[in-house]
Amino acid sequence: MKIIGIIPVRYNSTRFPGKPLVKILDRPMIQWVYEASLMSKFLDEAIIATDDKRIFDCAGTFASKVVMTPECNSGTDRLAYVVKKINCDIVINIQGDEPMMKPEIIDAAIKPLIKNKNIMVSTIATAFENEKEKNNPNNVKVISDKNNFAIYFSRLPLPNSLKHIGLYVYRKKFLLKFARMKQMPLELAEKLEQLRILENGHKIYVTKTKYKTIGVDTKSDLSEVKKWLSLGSKFSRHARATTLLPSLCSSLLKA
Repeated sequence: MKIIGIIPVRYNSTRFPGKPLVKILDRPMIQWVYEASLMSKFLDEAIIATDDKRIFDCAGTFASKVVMTPECNSGTDRLAYVVKKINCDIVINIQGDEPMMKPEIIDAAIKPLIKNKNIMVSTIATAFENEKEKNNPNNVKVISDKNNFAIYFSRLPLPNSLKHIGLYVYRKKFLLKFARMKQMPLELAEKLEQLRILENGHKIYVTKTKYKTIGVDTKSDLSEVKKWLSLGSKFSRHARATTLLPSLCSSLLKA
């Protein structure tokens, strides 16, 4: 079984243009994500996919494989473009704006598809820290049934919800099928493409994790990430992120 991770990255984010290239300590945001993916126990390969030459050139200085894609409507479309030409079984969509991503999160999301051949898609979620997090529309909420399959995702507060971490694991055949599905009303209303899967009658398995992460949607999020990673660097100024820093940040952010 071949498992690949793809980090789809675009430059022109509506809320924070250019954020993949923003420096956090000694490296750009996208490099933090890439280095975390390399530490996964299950990934055979990690690929950065972008339609922007600035990102392509930057990623080429540290990543072993960077793919230039045409302009795509979504990260899913970018994944589908790349994976069509790759012989693999499972594909992970790793968000490029998650500089505090941890290999433990990636691996936990992959395990359900390894253990159960009937699961086509999985994602991951964690507990909210406080009411402010719950009420922030940038934090997507997910509620699940007793078997851990998603009932709904929303930017609005939901009862008994978890904080969704934007990482998805697909069987390759299902990913290509998903990319061909038409957009649906709930997806358009919430601006959450994973709802297209639910609206078409398919299931998404939700793994729960104790680990926390901060997705960078705004400059305020970036300041929070810098604070945590700077705190980690004080304990080991000469340690690379691929060794000590992720585990330190994990312990700092555990529930």
